[in-house]
Amino acid sequence: MASPWVAMVVLVWCAASGGGVAAARPLVGGGGAVRTPKAPLQTSRPFNIAHRGSNGELPEETAAAYMRAIDEGADFIEADVTATKDGHLVCFHDTTLDATTDVADHPEFASRRRTLEVQWTNVTGFFITDFTLAELKTLRSKQRYAFRDRSYNGGESSRIITFDEFIDIAAGAASRVVGIYPEIKNPVFVNRQVRWRDGKKFEDKFVAALKRRGYGGRYMSPAWAARPVFIQSFAPTSLVYAAGLTDSPMVLLVDDTTVRTEDTSQSYDEVTSDEHLDYMREYVVGVGPWKDTDPYAEYDYWINDVGVDGLFTDFPASLRRYQEWTTAGRKG
Repeated sequence: MASPWVAMVVLVWCAASGGGVAAARPLVGGGGAVRTPKAPLQTSRPFNIAHRGSNGELPEETAAAYMRAIDEGADFIEADVTATKDGHLVCFHDTTLDATTDVADHPEFASRRRTLEVQWTNVTGFFITDFTLAELKTLRSKQRYAFRDRSYNGGESSRIITFDEFIDIAAGAASRVVGIYPEIKNPVFVNRQVRWRDGKKFEDKFVAALKRRGYGGRYMSPAWAARPVFIQSFAPTSLVYAAGLTDSPMVLLVDDTTVRTEDTSQSYDEVTSDEHLDYMREYVVGVGPWKDTDPYAEYDYWINDVGVDGLFTDFPASLRRYQEWTTAGRKG
């Protein structure tokens, strides 16, 4: 089980292809009137990546969690993108709705509960791929963990949101550019459960949605800096396929080394061999190893000792504070 503090270490291989470094913005973007132009994405310190939004405070992957993360200074907001029964892309982490929604309180959906294979394991629950978008919009999200604040469960801003609504939140940041960090979630499972009439795959729909909203360009190119995005997945073959559809930067996610990848017969120990990483670097700009973390001690380790390019956190305000404190200390 994941701990209450979760960080994803992002190790980026490639150097910036564009000229110059974007000017650093204030650590927290203020409200007020819209400024033109927006302050660019900062590149002077490791990226603060809000894992499913500010989900330590609010239900994960909801509009409220993402807007809170932006207020708290996140450089990127991260989402797990999956698909509904009728082919809409939505932001939701699990294959089942049980842990983070009130689906069990809806008697009209009681017959939907069933067992399916997910990543080599039988899973029982209410699968998101068995619900239409309209049906999902009747549900409300809740905190995953009982020890976190549950006072925001069930509110109007806790509805499941679409991928387009997620992009709208990032694009709507008034004073500065905010990037997005979407994951192609469980592509093997989604491609098995959801069929699009045009015969396209989940990855095709995912990339098409980004292109439709103006996302594209190599890492640190002017086009990328205007609409920053990293595409991530735990499925290496999915990233290789997506890399043939767009020049947006890809990040290979890595689970525990004993875990088998969902799309190959290899474990993550094999996937992270020198030979395999030499192959994958033709398609991805970096690696994101999964990591449970106690924030402040490990912020220091990953940022200062290892020198990573970004950290995922459930509490983006804590990472912002750490960066403020350490920056002030260096100036002193």
